[in-house]
Amino acid sequence: MGGPALDLSTAELTEPELIEPDLATEAERVAFWEEAARRLHWSSEWQTAHTFEPARPGPGGELSVPRIEWFAGGTLNAAYNCVDRHVEAGLGDKPALLFEGEPGDRRTVTYSELQEEVSRAANALTALGIGKGDRVVIYLPVLVETVVVTLACARIGAVHSLVFGGFSAEALRFRVEDTGAKLLVTTDGQYRRGAAVPVKANADLAVAGNNAIEHVLVIRRTGSEIAWHEGRDVWWHDAVASASPVHGAEAFDAETPLFIMYTSGTTGKPKGLVHTTGGYLTQASWSFEYLFSDPDPAKRDSDIHWCTADLAWVTAHTYEIYGPLSNGATQVIFEGTPNTPHPGRHFEIIERYGVTSYYTAPTLIRSLMGWFPDGVPAEYDRSSIKVLGTVGEATNPEAWRWFRENIGSGTAPMVDTWWQSETGATVLSPRPTDASFKPGCASRALPGVSTRIVNDDGEPVGPGEQGLIVVDRHGPAMARTVWGNPQRYLDSYWRKFAEQGWFLAGDGAKYDDDGHTWILGRVDDVINVSGHRLSTIEIESALVSHPRVVEAGVCPVTDEVTGHAIAAFVVVHGDVGNSATLQTELRNHVAKAIGPIARPSAVVVVEDVPKTRSGKIMRRLLTQLYEGTPLGDTTSLQNEGCVPKIADVLAAR
Repeated sequence: MGGPALDLSTAELTEPELIEPDLATEAERVAFWEEAARRLHWSSEWQTAHTFEPARPGPGGELSVPRIEWFAGGTLNAAYNCVDRHVEAGLGDKPALLFEGEPGDRRTVTYSELQEEVSRAANALTALGIGKGDRVVIYLPVLVETVVVTLACARIGAVHSLVFGGFSAEALRFRVEDTGAKLLVTTDGQYRRGAAVPVKANADLAVAGNNAIEHVLVIRRTGSEIAWHEGRDVWWHDAVASASPVHGAEAFDAETPLFIMYTSGTTGKPKGLVHTTGGYLTQASWSFEYLFSDPDPAKRDSDIHWCTADLAWVTAHTYEIYGPLSNGATQVIFEGTPNTPHPGRHFEIIERYGVTSYYTAPTLIRSLMGWFPDGVPAEYDRSSIKVLGTVGEATNPEAWRWFRENIGSGTAPMVDTWWQSETGATVLSPRPTDASFKPGCASRALPGVSTRIVNDDGEPVGPGEQGLIVVDRHGPAMARTVWGNPQRYLDSYWRKFAEQGWFLAGDGAKYDDDGHTWILGRVDDVINVSGHRLSTIEIESALVSHPRVVEAGVCPVTDEVTGHAIAAFVVVHGDVGNSATLQTELRNHVAKAIGPIARPSAVVVVEDVPKTRSGKIMRRLLTQLYEGTPLGDTTSLQNEGCVPKIADVLAAR
């Protein structure tokens, strides 16, 4: 593939004034992202760096849908940037992927091997009739093949949409039909919690209706017995192994769609967010290096990155596929669950591979706290850790401290990142080079983007005052639209502050006295008790700070007097004992930590709280369970089995 030589000069800038340039003007901000884009390989230079046309009233008064473009006219190939250029630079023998399966099988894949596998898969997809613009739904666990087929789609210009391998047939069916996919990629089964779980049957149900699927490409993972549909189903090992390992990557326009990322569905039907190639890859690549690479470029060869997210989550797209690989990094990918076959599995992996950057969700941290109430045993060596990161939702300060003390030896930098599927890459985070950190604080915007916290009228709020966080200067990774529904894109994110041109994130936030940003959770998770607006995150943090509480989910419930009352669902250490005594103790604990107005009216002890695959607590389900109203969509849960158990606990009260 032709084009200008790879220029990594900007990757080696270490002076603070160069890492954090003064981006006071829009021209300086755009110039910053142009420099970041030049870290990539482009076959042709862009003509227009950035265009943003905000929502504006038309002749009839109806708002237009915003138009966002970055690097228009420039051409590149995402897979070439993630694989081929590193091989051409002499890094072919460098490990790209360190795979560990749940049963304990392991595999190291070098960049040269990855190039061959991606090329074979690209040729196989082409042979199956897949080309530029076609959609491919990928229903797989965390496997080497998942990364390979994702990059193969990018290589040929097909649009990929990854779906968590634990989702139901109905959740998969929706994504197959909504994307209009021609190909579904799946497995015979997957390993989960020590067992081989069937998967192909769900795939068959999902494609049984009215859809555009022409083939189902099946990876043999567990050897499970599966139904086979001749003419439609194709074995991966037949299609890919026999394909040529040579494939010429075609350059595509920067605004060519790269993938469709579905939101979790916590607020209605999932939205298929469309991310395009050039802008997304630029911000993913730059932000990965900024947050997770060794500050000294000479030491980066020893970096071992591990993002623990499932590959179907946007965090994994950015910081487990495109970000690390575009930087030529080595990373761990792990198929299994963190407590299989024992709760120390993650610590074994950190020690085995010498993980230097460990990026995970607050949900997992709280689980680890529950599994290791006395701290992580000294037998696990975590000395390789150089930086820790969190993502998914705001981290409870208690969990933040435990994480840093037990896994980061009390000294590792903590990048407590805030961003969304919509933004495509990190927006707020402390810097790894910061001299001090505030537990649970997202800190401030990264270079090239900015946010502000405002009230409903768009006016700035003061320190300590809750408001709405908006992105007033977005990065090039921002989603361009909702697949097939641009009106929903406008209504969901841009309509409220159309006049200002701000993106409404949907999260509440506040400034502290230093001007740093604290995320308070989804706006629809705010509880209004007698006119007092209370953040679910703050109440949950207070509960988790109690020594008996491992995890907490707080939700509003209807109260005739106060409007809302607070119901708290808690997971606790050990035997509950006298639950009434514990409930009273926890209610008083919250009242002391926040104030009497925040005292929960009810405390319910449960085995687990419902969480999406991205680690967000689905608080609306807790409200529906408590009030006995019909449940909304539960297909996006990672632990759907906890829902009937919570219902049983409530019924026994």
